[in-house]
Order: sequence, then C-alpha cells, then structure tokens
Amino acid sequence: MKVQASKPTFTIGYYPIGQYGSNICRQDIGRKRPYRSLLRQRYWAWSFTSKLITMAKVAKRKQTSKGLRLEVVNPNAAGIDISPKEMQVCVPSDRDGECNRTFGVYTEDLHYIAEWLKVCCIDTVAMESTGIYWLPVFRILKESGFEVILVNASDVKNFSGRKTDASDAEWLMMLHSYGLLKPCFQPENIARTMRNLVRHRDNLIRSASREVLHLQKAMEQMNLKLDNVFSDILGKSGQSVIKAILNGERDPKVLADLADPRCRTSKEEIEKSLQATWDEEHLFEMRQSDSLYQFYQQFIAECDAKINEIAMQYSATVDAPKTELLRSEKYNAKKNRIGFDVEKVAFELWGVNVMRIPGMSRGALLRLVGELGADFTTKFVDVKHFVSWANLVPNNKISGGALLSSKVPKKKNPVGMIFRQTANTLKAAKNPLGDYFRHMRAKGGYLQAMVATEKKLASIFYCMVQRKVEYNEKVYCNHRKQELQNKVAYLHKRLQRMESELANCGDRKSVV
Repeated sequence: MKVQASKPTFTIGYYPIGQYGSNICRQDIGRKRPYRSLLRQRYWAWSFTSKLITMAKVAKRKQTSKGLRLEVVNPNAAGIDISPKEMQVCVPSDRDGECNRTFGVYTEDLHYIAEWLKVCCIDTVAMESTGIYWLPVFRILKESGFEVILVNASDVKNFSGRKTDASDAEWLMMLHSYGLLKPCFQPENIARTMRNLVRHRDNLIRSASREVLHLQKAMEQMNLKLDNVFSDILGKSGQSVIKAILNGERDPKVLADLADPRCRTSKEEIEKSLQATWDEEHLFEMRQSDSLYQFYQQFIAECDAKINEIAMQYSATVDAPKTELLRSEKYNAKKNRIGFDVEKVAFELWGVNVMRIPGMSRGALLRLVGELGADFTTKFVDVKHFVSWANLVPNNKISGGALLSSKVPKKKNPVGMIFRQTANTLKAAKNPLGDYFRHMRAKGGYLQAMVATEKKLASIFYCMVQRKVEYNEKVYCNHRKQELQNKVAYLHKRLQRMESELANCGDRKSVV
C-alpha cells in the first residue's frame, strides 16, 4: 500500500513535515505500522504545519531544495509546563539523557530547576502565564540569570488528544527554539511591586463597598430610610446620624438636628425617615458593618502611604522630567480619595501629565501607573501593538473578501478596562472627545462608540508618553476639521457625478 506524496511545503529542522513521500511511507509500512496510524500521523503533520505557518510570521525562514525550513534562533532554549503541584521541564535532547523531567513546586525544587538548566547550558526559558503559579519560578530563574519568556496560554495551545505535561513542555521548548513565541508584557521588578499594591488597594475598596451594602441592608430591614433623604449615607450628615444611632440615640428629632444645614431635604422629612423599628439583631449588624468599613478605610490609608513610598523609590530610578508640571485642575473626589499626589508621581515617571486627558481620573491614573510602569513604551513596537495588547481592537474575521464578524474578544485586560471606564464618562462631556463619542454613537450605536472612543483614548495616552507631548485639544480639532473637509470634498464630487448622470438620462431617447 502506498500513500500519494504531497509537495514539499514546510520542514522543521531537516525533517520534512509537509512531505510524506514514498520513502517515509515504505519505512512506516516496513515497521508494520497500521494504515490508520499512518493517516493519523499525516493529519497531525498537516495540522501542525498549518499552525506553524500561521505563527511563523516573526520567525526566520530559509529556503532549501526540500522546501521552506525554519531556522533555529534559540538553540539553548527550554520549556516549562507549570501546574500547582509539579513543574515539567524540557530541554533539547542532546543536553541530557533524560531531557524531560518532573520537579516539585517548593522553593528548593525551583532552585534545582535553575541548577539543572545551567548544567544543560540553557540561556532562555519559555513558560505559560498560568494563574499566579508562574511567579515564583519566574522570579528565581530571573535572579539566576536566565532570559524568561512568559507567553499567553491561548497562543501555544496544543492539539486535542495529544495533551500531557511532558508534551506541553516539549511543545513550548520547540516553539521557542524556532522563535515562534510572542512574549507577554511584564513590567520591571519595582513596577511589579507597585502593581501588586495598587491591585491590593482596589481589593480593599471593593471590600469596604460590600460593608456599605451590608449597612444599607440592615437599615432597610428596620425601615430606616436614610438613603431617601441623604444623597450619600457616608457623607457628613449620614455619618453623624449613624454614629448617634449606634451610640443609643433613638429620638427622630434629635437625630434630624444632626444633619448638615446645607442638606436640601427638610427636617420634617428627615424625621419621618428616622422612625424605624430598631430591631436588636439589625442594630448589631449595623455596628459590625460600620466598624469593618472604618477598619478598611484605615487599611486603605496605610496602603496609600506604602504606595507613595514605593513610588518615590521608583521615581529615583527614572530620569527627571525636563519640563514643569502643568496641573489639570480637575475636581478631586472625596470618596476613595488617594492619600498622595498621584498626578505628580505619574508626571515624574512619564515626563508628561496624562491627567489632562479628558475623562482621566486620579484612580484610573493610579491604576495605569501600577499596571504599566515607567518604560512600557519601549516594550511595544508602536501604538497599534499597544491598543491590540490592551484588547481595544475588534477581531475582524474575513473570508472570501467579506467581513464575517468584527467583535472585541471577551478576554479582559486591566489596562483596557481602565480606558473602557474612562470612555464611559465622556458620553455627555463638552469636549472634542465627547463630540467624537456622540458622533460614533449616532453612526454605529453605543457599543461601536465605546470601542472607538476607548481606542482613541489609549492611542492618545501612548503617544503622549512616547513623544513627551502634552495633551492639546487644538490638534484633535484640526485633525477633525481636515477629516470633515475631505468628506465634504468627496460628497461634492459625488454630487457633481450624480448631476451629470441625471442630465445624461434626460438627453437619452426612451426605447420602447
């Protein structure tokens, strides 16, 4: 039995993947391999080839007499498959008799991995970003002097039916050796420390918000309607009334007098809202929820002080900006207020005040500083790669020249979520970006307007930091003016063309 040979299309090393000629088939049949197994192997080779052709855009390729062959760019590469209970490490087969080993996950085992890789003369290591389990081994390998490439798990997905920890590690090693892997963005060590603290601060704010909800629930069960008369129960009036209630005061008139005189609600209505049942169990819930909220506020203040300390150390490692800080003069909200000057910190790191971007808040600015670090512009080729990494670009699927779908992937990127929230605040803004949002909403709907606006915000932010240029609305206005002029000129030419066609139709004789 003989399988038809296909044209040589692709080779890995010196093994012709896309070519299963008569020699290979005769060898397989001589070894008494089943025909079904041979077809399965050939189908896997075809799938393997198509995936590599897709991934080989950045890899070095060499034309040979047998076809197109990938060139090894990382000969001293290794792959690590990470799991919570074990580490599977694979090195080239010529480095050790047992090239695919299993290690533990304790710190001692991670140091054994580093020592074994040094013995095998490994320079660079590839691993998947699996949850948070990659952090310890990533740090130890970095400290040991290895070049560590962290890749997205979806980009190196193996084929179904052939998945094991050993095969995944070998797959990573092979892809990395041919330069087919695209590393994920990772900030430097001190920036990563700041990012962890900023994320911890966000968790504290969410925890404090949950206690506020518990407080409101307890008051609602007692028919204590403070949220109907106060715009914010955590404001000055709301806090005064709640503290008096927890101290034992039950008289509605006395409690109503504690409200701030600037409160718009009348004293009579405030007294009506304070006529509650005063159940003992709900008062107990109120007391504990209020105590937890105050504790969280204290923890947030301590976290702000720690972030400020790390930020000052981080700023000392960056070149000082050459220009003076131009304040944005935006309103500083009292709720969840940051305990230090985050606008000044961002200016010292990036050399430009991105707070001047419309819709940018101090909370969003703090999260951007924590997520990106100071030198993030050097890790992206251009602004297109940055917005694509932030998941702000639709994934267009085209077949036969027709656009099948254009949707933003469902994966969540912290930086993309920040710009998405910022774009949501521009719906009614009286500035060029607000006009742009409303223009895109009238053109394609709310979702299209959100995607376009958040992409524009990210592009403006990246270009400001990269070029060290302050935000200027006139630049956008001039650009928008030029676009409208070009559109008017195009429509004018189209109108002239239609008028000439209309005149020609009037001159023609009708044919019956």
